[in-house]
Amino acid sequence: MTTPTQSDARTAVDFRHVDVIFGKRPKKALELLDAGQDRDAIQAATGDVVGVCDATLEVKEGEICVLMGLSGSGKSSLLRCVNGLNTVTRGEVLVRTGDAMVDVAQCNAKTLRQLRTHTVAMVFQQFALLPWRTVAENVGFGLEVQGIPKKQRDEVVAEKLAMVGLDAWKDSYAHELSGGMQQRVGLARAFAQDAPILLMDEPFSALDPLIRNKLQDELLELQQTLKKTIIFVSHDLDEAMKIGSRIAIMESGRVVQYGTPEDIALNPADAYVADFVAHMNPVNVLRGASIMTPVEVLKRLSGGRILVEPASGTVVKLDAEGGAATATATAAAEPSPVVEYQGPEQVADLPAHAVVAAPADITMREAMEIHRATNAPIVVQEDGKAVGVIGHREIYQGILGREGAPEDAPAPQDGKAAGDTSAA
Repeated sequence: MTTPTQSDARTAVDFRHVDVIFGKRPKKALELLDAGQDRDAIQAATGDVVGVCDATLEVKEGEICVLMGLSGSGKSSLLRCVNGLNTVTRGEVLVRTGDAMVDVAQCNAKTLRQLRTHTVAMVFQQFALLPWRTVAENVGFGLEVQGIPKKQRDEVVAEKLAMVGLDAWKDSYAHELSGGMQQRVGLARAFAQDAPILLMDEPFSALDPLIRNKLQDELLELQQTLKKTIIFVSHDLDEAMKIGSRIAIMESGRVVQYGTPEDIALNPADAYVADFVAHMNPVNVLRGASIMTPVEVLKRLSGGRILVEPASGTVVKLDAEGGAATATATAAAEPSPVVEYQGPEQVADLPAHAVVAAPADITMREAMEIHRATNAPIVVQEDGKAVGVIGHREIYQGILGREGAPEDAPAPQDGKAAGDTSAA
């Protein structure tokens, strides 16, 4: 999924040192919090519960930010600060409305009402559909509250139901739908509001794995078109890694790490995060640049060539700009052109033993599919220059989480591959 980079996108939601205390003695609880007391000690002393503690993070326009952690970590408590469902005890929650940023923690009731109506929409875990209303009436409910005329409402509802594949069910009631279909109604209702910011509180967790995976895919497909700013709560790291542009991992009300899925997978901030990462599936998270063996440690041969895979004797000749030009499976074989990677749809047509040149941001899953089709190494390139190689050892290392270069990749040197009789 392509989203604006952090440098060129505006901030949509900015959490600044947010504390959320549930109870009757928040001032005393904050004093104990500032004194370094933990959640349990504060609850024992005051009866109050620390929902969120000093949470600071920034969500850019067009991103999917996933708040994740174990039950009770504070992820839903933080999410609900964005639309004022939870009161911020201390700190700021700035939400973009047009060209301005509104502090939800300080705004008046009228501003909050406008924000909930036009800026922020929410999809709940338990669907929250009105059982006495039809699917179409549920989807149009927010528009009805806004006072949108019926004809215009009906047009929007029809469009959004078609978007989620439920146009044929518009006259049905919630009890006539499956769980996955009910969740789609919730999505359509949120999309109908046309709010730029969408809050999703564990929307798929009550569904079975197959339906959950399908809805994750559908959300990503819709995001390609809608480009909403989405803050998504999940307790499932694989889900977070799959859909998140960035992930905030929370523990005991605190944000312990915030970064891209790959950053978190490769550089867990502490043992808590490392334990999460140890059980995740890396194939959709890690990128070529992270699992490749750099060109610098590959064996250099005469004539501007590199030995990219010693086991098969595969050699790649570089052009004047340092890009992969031709490849041979063995030193004596006839050279063949390197195939430029165009995307997943190309894999089925790749010839056996073809050496593919792929970009550095190729996913590990794509690299595995290419390697399965060609049984040959992949040359990783940046700006037309070869920077690394991915073969079976790099793929195994990515899966198993082992570090270091493949054991059969020698240190940089000049020389000839076995059987290489060409002149220097």
